[in-house]
Amino acid sequence: MYNYITKLFLVAAMIASISEARAAETIKVGVLHSLSGTMAISETTLKDTILMMVDKQNAAGGLLGKQLEAVVVDPASNWPLFAEKARELLAKEKVDVMFGCWTSVSRKSVLPVVEELNGLLFYPVQYEGEESSKNVFYTGAAPNQQAIPAVDYLMNDIGAQRWVLAGTDYVYPRTTNKILEAYLKAKGVKEEDIMISYTPFGHSDWQSIVSDIQKFGTAGKKTAVVSTINGDANVPFYKELGNQGISAEDIPVIAFSVGEEELSGIDTGPLVGHLAAWNYFMSVDAEVNDDFIDGWLEFIDDDDRVSNDPMEAHYIGFKMWVEAVKKAGTTDSDAVQQAIIGVAVPNLSGGIATMMPNHHITKPVLIGEIQSDGQFDIVWETSGSVPGDAWSDFLPGSKDITADWQAPLACGNYNVKTGQCSGQNYE
Repeated sequence: MYNYITKLFLVAAMIASISEARAAETIKVGVLHSLSGTMAISETTLKDTILMMVDKQNAAGGLLGKQLEAVVVDPASNWPLFAEKARELLAKEKVDVMFGCWTSVSRKSVLPVVEELNGLLFYPVQYEGEESSKNVFYTGAAPNQQAIPAVDYLMNDIGAQRWVLAGTDYVYPRTTNKILEAYLKAKGVKEEDIMISYTPFGHSDWQSIVSDIQKFGTAGKKTAVVSTINGDANVPFYKELGNQGISAEDIPVIAFSVGEEELSGIDTGPLVGHLAAWNYFMSVDAEVNDDFIDGWLEFIDDDDRVSNDPMEAHYIGFKMWVEAVKKAGTTDSDAVQQAIIGVAVPNLSGGIATMMPNHHITKPVLIGEIQSDGQFDIVWETSGSVPGDAWSDFLPGSKDITADWQAPLACGNYNVKTGQCSGQNYE
């Protein structure tokens, strides 16, 4: 009996050793995106984008002499589940990097896990700022790379004087609107000319809110809507605008979370002429963009699929991670964190994206007008790339904070007045 049990233990140990050896033969890439629930409309494509990037990297010879292996999980638009799935990827699957999250509440859920386990997260979606972690790389837009330029465009080019800040009720819209409200007031906009509205995820009954927006727009001043509405709630929102006869000429809507993917497969009639602010559109005229789209359609095997801004952010983030791993000669988190600062890769607009010491990247800002085919006509863009600002210049608690993860500062929330670092995540 003793010999039999001993043999069983030896066999189990050998199996475990073989499994570990096989795992060591690949570099694991975690994919943390909702494939079900209210955010699946936006996030499923991002999962596919990373799978495409992994395939392309493997076809090019892999990385550090190894093949990449994608490990996909579904947090199902459940914010606490994001933390559980992130822990599963880092602690159980031993992934070397994670690409994922869409909403800020999902990122906030993952943040303590990725910091505790010293993982790496590349976050590809526009967000509210007010954060800089040594374990997170923010490849989507900060407010100064989307929200502020959008308001400037509406104010200077459209002549907006009254403002509706409409958002989904969670971290990103509330913080972004706090920044925008302060910015508008600094520009001389009176409080009575600002209307703020929040609705839950998946909200579908927009009749009364759109009616309030229409009434707000009858004060004799040009009115515009700045939308931080997220997920599938956008479909009934725009439909209700059409039902109540509100055109883009009457009250233009500029959205921060409506792109080609969200418009795909729906009736865009009520949306024509409305606007979106992003850092990339599928309609960008650049050879590198044409090549990316061709590769995407071939990979996904569907000529009707579109590309969008968060896809470009994943494209950039993935390439930056690859270059940092090559530079460091290892996938070790600490080494990659140091190596990635200053890494520059092509974006899809024909320019260059650079990772800055605050773990944000440089991005052009584009304003697009929705067309009947679900694409965007680019009506405005910055003359060059804008560096992402982790901390807003318009909030009293943030304007004196800077982020710099390079030595000797190595701090994401350094107060330039007090000379103090207030911890990894300043709140």
